[in-house]
Amino acid sequence: LLDFLDQHPFSFTALIQRSLEFSVSYVFTEAGEGVVFEQFIVQCMNLIKMIVKNYAYKPSKNIEGSSPETLEAHKIKTGFFTYPTLMEMCRRLVTHYFLLTKEELTMWEEDPESFTVEETGGDSWKYSLRPCTEVLFIDIFHEYNQTLTPVLLEMVHSLQGSTNMENTNAILIKDAVYNAIGLAAYELFDSVDFDQWFKNQLLGELQVSHDRYKPIRRRVIWLIGQWISVKFKSDLRPVLYEAIRNLLQDRDLVSVLFFLNVCLPVDDFEFRTDQFLPYLESMFTLLFQLLQEVTQCDTKMHVLHVLSCVIERVNMQIRPYVGCLVQYLPLLWKQSEEHNMLRCAILTTLIHLVQGLGADSKNLYPFLLPVIQLSTDVSQPPHVYLLEDGLELWLVTLENSPCLTPELLRVFQNMSALLELSSENLKNCFKIINAYIFLSSSEFLQMYAADLCRSFCELLKDITTEGQVQVLKVVENVLKVNPLLGPQMFQPLLPSVFRGIIDGERYPVVMSTYLGIMGRVLLQNARFFSLLLSQMACELGQEV
Repeated sequence: LLDFLDQHPFSFTALIQRSLEFSVSYVFTEAGEGVVFEQFIVQCMNLIKMIVKNYAYKPSKNIEGSSPETLEAHKIKTGFFTYPTLMEMCRRLVTHYFLLTKEELTMWEEDPESFTVEETGGDSWKYSLRPCTEVLFIDIFHEYNQTLTPVLLEMVHSLQGSTNMENTNAILIKDAVYNAIGLAAYELFDSVDFDQWFKNQLLGELQVSHDRYKPIRRRVIWLIGQWISVKFKSDLRPVLYEAIRNLLQDRDLVSVLFFLNVCLPVDDFEFRTDQFLPYLESMFTLLFQLLQEVTQCDTKMHVLHVLSCVIERVNMQIRPYVGCLVQYLPLLWKQSEEHNMLRCAILTTLIHLVQGLGADSKNLYPFLLPVIQLSTDVSQPPHVYLLEDGLELWLVTLENSPCLTPELLRVFQNMSALLELSSENLKNCFKIINAYIFLSSSEFLQMYAADLCRSFCELLKDITTEGQVQVLKVVENVLKVNPLLGPQMFQPLLPSVFRGIIDGERYPVVMSTYLGIMGRVLLQNARFFSLLLSQMACELGQEV
């Protein structure tokens, strides 16, 4: 049925009414109690979702422009989804399907890290019950938000104030209702004063330390994460940071990890560094402690992501607090030898660390340079995962290097093989080469100019116009910083440039680069230009 609906929506029109009646009856009324199983419920919900969301069943704003088939399907949908039906579906989704199960609560206690790795995103809604119910709720609420907004707001109002700690069901229902408010955040923008709700209710709930209240603390954290990019006053940020700092001291690992997964108040457009600085030291220390405590790779990746965001946002002001992290990362890198995605997260953290430390990042070289060496070595299997981040780390290391060290020079041995790949990473490779040229052209060119010239000659045989320009710009930079040695070192490449000028290169951008290179040779090294002219005259059988 699902495939038929997906491939032939108008042929399915005659089945819309009966399909909805069947699915809603078994999933949202007492008729299904005791006789349905999880995968059956998932497929029924998917059927309802596909009918609700099917664009073939939605008439255009100009009704006259809609096909009769679309109008007929829309009429059947409208006739079925009456206020009582929608209200019952909404209530049952929230108060029945959104409730945490006994199995989930047991996992919370026994394996908190696994509990926080929720099966969401991608196509999980097609096969798993919880993501399926949430996606169905989002689609129904989006389609019928004017009808369902009052229903959801009434459920919220009925839960205001404190909750009886002994009533587990009341706690789970509040968790489910808060979940619904978070999922519908964009639709509720004009209907919920989230700032007032945060100050008057949610903040207090974050501070309740009772063990039974853990689901609500976790859900409030998630709820703030959903709303912070929708509607949250900048003035309330310090209050939120204070709450987060207290939360990071909490021993409930699930709540802390849930915050890391969904509530990143340093990673959004409204972030202001001055508001965050008073909390920087304590938060960074607590995050680092958490990074050491957790054991699963996914969890460590999330913690590293938050640490990276913090470092990126505060930039150089992180310097007094990173000593412990700098000492720990080499150990974590060694431990993650079999986990390349965790190593990618470490590379990202190192990128922000180097940018934050600036010239002081040279103290990291004993760890940093072997990491760059491994990540950009195409003969090593991990390069498949690490290359892109490794190149970026290499580039920012050069950009923040006060001078070119012998160790930093040795890393360049990886470049020839990288240029042979001719991949999408070429642009970063050229940036790295330019950085070496500007840092110490003479030393660098004496070691690598011959290899570089050979690589460039090969590249120019089979590369796009944009790529040609990028290669030639590197050569032009060599001529800028070293007008005496540069022309000699890249002499094998210059005749093709000269011929391009004589033959009248048809791409203006390439021609202007050719002329720029030859102009520099002529102005800065006339003797070499004279020799080049003689060589070209010889090749062409003409006199100079």
